[in-house]
This record gives sequence, structure tokens and C-alpha cells, in this order.
Amino acid sequence: MGVIKRVVIIGWDGAGNFVQAASTPHLDRLISRGAVSFDAQTASPTISAECWGALMHGVNPDKHGLTNSKAEKQLFPGDSPYPSIFRIAREADPSVKLASFSAWQPINYGIIEPNIGVHKVSMPDREIALATADYISNHSDFKLLYVHLDLPDIAGHKHGYNTPEQLRSIEETDTNTGVILDALEQANALNDSLVIVVSDHGGGGEVDTDHGSDHPLDKTIFWAAAGPGIAPGTTITEPIVITDTAAVVAHALGLAAPESWEAKLPQHLFGTAKVE
Repeated sequence: MGVIKRVVIIGWDGAGNFVQAASTPHLDRLISRGAVSFDAQTASPTISAECWGALMHGVNPDKHGLTNSKAEKQLFPGDSPYPSIFRIAREADPSVKLASFSAWQPINYGIIEPNIGVHKVSMPDREIALATADYISNHSDFKLLYVHLDLPDIAGHKHGYNTPEQLRSIEETDTNTGVILDALEQANALNDSLVIVVSDHGGGGEVDTDHGSDHPLDKTIFWAAAGPGIAPGTTITEPIVITDTAAVVAHALGLAAPESWEAKLPQHLFGTAKVE
């Protein structure tokens, strides 16, 4: 029976479920150790702040109120009735190490609450992967780590979603994810971590180079997780939405999910995991 000591979330912006058409050996290795859905659904509208906000705060955009413009210009209120996964972790234990490494800076300052002791770094994807790996090697006792990688969405807006050019960016993102997974392994922190890899939205549903609609190409994402208590090689058959990620994180860290959250824990995801 395994023990979950920490949670790592790696977000692939704009990758939808197009990963199935790309060569992603590091993601495949993670999936072989755990569970995956290629039919998970994201929030509406299918835009980054709305969707990452749903993942972080456990509610849909009509409640957390985030938009790209707000995230770029305003700090998320520290007294919101919809606390983020970081805030509930901090309120439960003032001493735990929390970190966010984001290629899109508004996540760090407009979506995650300020002044709750989260170590925050913003820089381009490759540098983010290397900085995350360095952090893991020096702080393997962290409790919650979020990483945002942006290349798939950049390529989708430039070349179109699920195009050869975007698939190449997804493969580059997989390589960067491998840097992070290797760092966890080298720190002897992989087997007792819950690692979630997820996209915020797809694209190309109504406009080849955009997203935001409820078209299945925009709305459908992949959601993968591996760690103690998750049976290897599991296909998640029950419905799962990006908002549910917050409930999964709370469960893995042994935290009480706020009553205000809409997030629900997938019933059959965990089997025998203990929390620490």
C-alpha cells in the first residue's frame, strides 16, 4: 500500500487530446504506470484562464470569475469563497513547500492567490522545465508543485490545432516533461508522488487557429495521473472534467475539499493509496 507524499501537476496548454497523434514517450511511460482519459472535458468557455482557474479553484468560470484579461491585470482575491488548491494546502499547514513554474505569467499572479507563500517562477518552456528540475533536486520535500508548459497552444494559434506543426510542439512538450519526471526519479520522489498531466483545452473547433467554443475539438482534453493507489494501465471510463482535478489533489494531500467546490473525486481512480 503506497503513500502519497506530494502532488505534481504538469499542464500542457492547448494540447487537447491531440497527444494521441504525437510521439510522447514520457507521457506514455506515465500513463503505463497509472490512469488516463482521452475523453475528459474542460470548462466553458474553453480559454486558458477560465480552464486553469477551474483546475485550481475547483469551480467553473461563472463562479471563479477569471478571464485572460483579469488574470493578466488583477491579483486573485485572497478571500475568495473559492480557494485554490494552493490556498487550502497553505491553510492546512503553514510550513509546507508550495511552488508554481509557469510559462504564462498570469497563472502565477492572477490565478494563484498572492501572499500565501508559493514559490513562483515564470519563464519560457525549456527554461521552466530546467528550473523545475533544479527545484525538485533541492526541495524534494515539497507538497504541491504546478508546472505550466505553453508551446502546444502557441503552435496551435500559429499553425492550427492538431496539425503537424502543433504535434511537433506537443512532442517538444513531452521532452520537457521528461526533464521533470527524470528529476523526480533522481530525487527518489517519483514513486511516492501523485503526478497529473493534463491539458486545459484543445482548439480548431470553429476556427482552425483558435479555441473558446464548446465544439468537441475545443472541449475534449486528456487527463492522466500516476501514483500510489492508482492501478497501472487504467483507462478512466467515468466522466471526468478539469474541475475535478482540484478534488483529486485535495484527496491525495489528505485535505478537506471546500464545500464551495464543484469538483468531484472520480470514484474508481484511487484504490489503496494512503496520504501523509
